[in-house]
Amino acid sequence: MPLFTDRIEAKDFPKMPKEYQDLLVRVLTIQTDSELGGPDLYVERWIRVAPTAEDQMLLAKTAAEEIDHHRKFRNILAEIGVDVSYLLKSRREEKILETFRYPLETWAEMGMFGLLIDRVGGFHLHDFAESTYLPLGRIIPDIVREEKMHIWHGLKITRELCQTEEGKAQAQAALDKMYPRALDMFGLSSSRRSDQFKEWGIKQRTNQQCRLDYIAEVDPIIEELGLRIPDPLANRKYL
Repeated sequence: MPLFTDRIEAKDFPKMPKEYQDLLVRVLTIQTDSELGGPDLYVERWIRVAPTAEDQMLLAKTAAEEIDHHRKFRNILAEIGVDVSYLLKSRREEKILETFRYPLETWAEMGMFGLLIDRVGGFHLHDFAESTYLPLGRIIPDIVREEKMHIWHGLKITRELCQTEEGKAQAQAALDKMYPRALDMFGLSSSRRSDQFKEWGIKQRTNQQCRLDYIAEVDPIIEELGLRIPDPLANRKYL
């Protein structure tokens, strides 16, 4: 089908084809759930044991902002009659995206979560900015601005660790574990649903396009830190 370019408001949603409705509800539900993924991992585990008061403050601020992002996406769904309030009480093991089910076991993994996983979230958010669904595009600029600080904090943690050989080894171990998870967050390259998101203008890039753009951005940062870039095909589940 030709690319859909109309701009849709909430009042237009019931008039849209079922395929558009299903795709929009699906992606918004995943995003709403994912915004709680970070807080579920580090609020209890890392905020009060982070090494400095600044780190504790930044993690607390990040958690508050992520919960607010969850609220904003949930409100968009509520406006079209979709209730996802149950997500607020879902457990870590029940997260839709597998990445958010794994605990952050070291401070290096906490840093790598911000550097890699929050960056994936930023890529998805950028794709929503020009969405054909206008209520979605309106909330994105403020969310993206806050996500940039979350990514920066992850980079800060990792850069500080890489100042010592011991810290650098910890950062490499965290990178080796989380790099494939980050790449898997873009989904299957052959996904038909990925093509449909682009055809309907809900997203601007396919899974594979977005993943390649991500690799092009993150790999030079890894090299600048003096870390070894993992094999992008190793330990992957969604190629």
